[in-house]
Amino acid sequence: MIKLALLAVILPLVFAQNSTTISHASSSTTSGHAAAVAQPTAADIENIRLARVLGCIWLAIVAVLFVNRWTNTLLKHLRRLANLNHSISSEGRQSYFSIPNERLAKLKRHLFRLSAATNIGTLPTRLQTIVVVGYLALNFILCAVTINWHDKHAFYVEGRNRTGVLAVLNMIPLILLAGRNNPLLWLLDITFDTYNLLHRWIGRIVVLEAVTHASFWMAGMIATSGSHKGWAMIKAAMASSQLIMTGTIGACTLATILLLTPSIVRHAFYETFLHIHILLGIVAIAATWVHTKHLTTLHVFVQVAITCWVIERVLRVYSLVRNNTGRGVTKAEVEALPGDAVRITLRMARPWKFRPGQHIFLYMPTVGLWTSHPFSLAWSNEDEFHTEKGLPMNRFDIYTAGKPTSMSLIVRRRTGFTDAMYRKAEKSPQGRFNTTAFVEGPYGDQSFQSYGTVMLFAAGVGITHQVPHVRDLVGAYANGTCATRRVILVWIIQSPEHLEWIRPWMTQILGMSKRRDILKILLFVTRPRSTREIHSPSASVQMFPGKPDVGALIDKEQAQQVGAMAISVCGTGSLSDDVRKAMRDRCEMTEMDFFEEAFSW
Repeated sequence: MIKLALLAVILPLVFAQNSTTISHASSSTTSGHAAAVAQPTAADIENIRLARVLGCIWLAIVAVLFVNRWTNTLLKHLRRLANLNHSISSEGRQSYFSIPNERLAKLKRHLFRLSAATNIGTLPTRLQTIVVVGYLALNFILCAVTINWHDKHAFYVEGRNRTGVLAVLNMIPLILLAGRNNPLLWLLDITFDTYNLLHRWIGRIVVLEAVTHASFWMAGMIATSGSHKGWAMIKAAMASSQLIMTGTIGACTLATILLLTPSIVRHAFYETFLHIHILLGIVAIAATWVHTKHLTTLHVFVQVAITCWVIERVLRVYSLVRNNTGRGVTKAEVEALPGDAVRITLRMARPWKFRPGQHIFLYMPTVGLWTSHPFSLAWSNEDEFHTEKGLPMNRFDIYTAGKPTSMSLIVRRRTGFTDAMYRKAEKSPQGRFNTTAFVEGPYGDQSFQSYGTVMLFAAGVGITHQVPHVRDLVGAYANGTCATRRVILVWIIQSPEHLEWIRPWMTQILGMSKRRDILKILLFVTRPRSTREIHSPSASVQMFPGKPDVGALIDKEQAQQVGAMAISVCGTGSLSDDVRKAMRDRCEMTEMDFFEEAFSW
C-alpha cells in the first residue's frame, strides 16, 4: 500500500496544471532569456499539449504492462492449481502445458537475443533495445514536431522552449526509475536491472535535451544579434542573470554526470562514483528548481521529480528502522570461506517472510560506513522460542514463531567493500567477526512452482540466487503444493573448494523428504587440481570436469520435459548468453520461459 501511495501522490501532480504558462519570452535584450509572460502563446500551449501526450503515453505503457503482469500471474496460478496432484490425469494436463504457443514462441526466439558482456558494460536485449530506441525516437519527434522551421527567430525560441520542457518532464521518470522503492517494480514485475537500464538511457535523453536547450538559446542570440554582439550578450547574461546562470549550471552538471557514467568507471570506482553521482544530481535538480521558479508548469514537473526522490528516501529510512529494530538491532556474523568469499549470517532484529529471489541492500558501518551494497539472499533459518511446556513465551515469540530470524548470503571478494570485509574476516580469530548491520529490503521475489520442469544454471557465487529455489521447489513437491516434477541444478565452479560455500545448506536440502524424486544436481569444475577431485557421490549428484554444453543439457531435459519449463540463470555474462541462445533455439519445440538474474548498476 505504501508503494501505491507513491503513485497516488505523483500522478495527480503531473497532470494538475491545465492552463499554465511555460514560455520564455524573447523580448529581453539583457538576458536573452526573459521571465515568463502572463498569457501563453500558441507555441506554449502546444508544448503543454505535447507534454501531456508524453505523460499519457507513459500511463498507457504502465497500463498495458500492468494488465500483462497480472494476467500472467493469474495464468501461472491456474497452471499450478491444475497440476498439484500426481495422478495420471495430472500428467495429461502437464503435457498440455508443455505445448508452446506458436506466436509467443516466435516472439521469444527473436526478442530474447544475446546481451553479451563487454568491457564497457552489458548490451541490452533486442526487446530492451526496441524500448530504448522507441523512446529516443519518440523524444526526437516531440522535439521537432510543429516547430516553425521557416522563421529564424521563432525557430530558435520554439526549439529552446520545447527541448527545455521535455528535459524537465523526463526528470520525473529518470528519478522514479532510479529508486529501490519504485512502486512500478512490484506493480509491473519488471526487474531492477531493466529499470536501471531505462534510468541510464532516460538520463542520456535528459542530458541531450538540456544541452540542446542551452544550444538553441546561444545559437539564437548569435543568429539574431551577430557573432560578436551575441557572444558578448551570452557572457553578460551568464554573469548577471540568475535564470541563465542556473540554467548553465544545470546543463553543465548534467553533462558531467553523463561523462562519469560509463560502465568501466562505475564498476572500477563504485563507492566514489555513487557519492559523486548523487551530489551532482542534487546540484542539477537545485539549479533546475531555481531556473524554472517563474515557469509554473515546469516548476510543477520539478516538484514532482523532487517528491519522487523524497518519498523514496523516506521509504528507505522506514525500511531500515523497521527491519533493524525490535529485540535489539540486527547483527551480522562474517566468516571467511575458501575461494575468496565470505558467508554473512544476519540475525534479524525483526523477521520477515523469506521467499526465493529476494535481495537486500546491506549496510555494515564498521566496514563500509554509510554505503550500501546489493546481495541476493541465499538461505534462512527459523529459530523457535519455546518454554519447557512447548508454548511461545511472549507476544514477540508468537510473532516470530515459524518465521526466519536469521538470513544468510554468500559474497564473492571483489574490490572496495567486499575486499575490506573479506580481509577483516580473514584477520579475525577463527576467520570470522561479528558486527552491527542494517538491512534494507527485502526486494523482489520469484516463484517457479507453476512449472513442471525447472532448470537452474549458476556460475560461482550465482548459486546464492538458485539455492532458495531448490529448497522451495523440493519442499513444495513433498507437500504437494506445486506443479513441479523435475528440478535440475547446474552449478559451474572453478574449484571443488567452492562447494564449501553452500555445504551446510545443501546438506539440509539433500536430507529433505522426496528429494530424490525431483532433484538432480550437476556440478562442473572448470579448474580441478586433479582428476581425483571429480567424483559423483550419487546418481542425483554428479560432478564433471570442464564447462558444460548448455544446449546438450537443455536438449536432454527437453526430451523428457514435464509441463512448461522454466530456465533460470545467474552467473557470468558468457553463461547467460549461452543459456539464452540455447533457449531461443529450442523455444518453438516446447513451452519454456527464460529468467535471468544479473543485478547491475
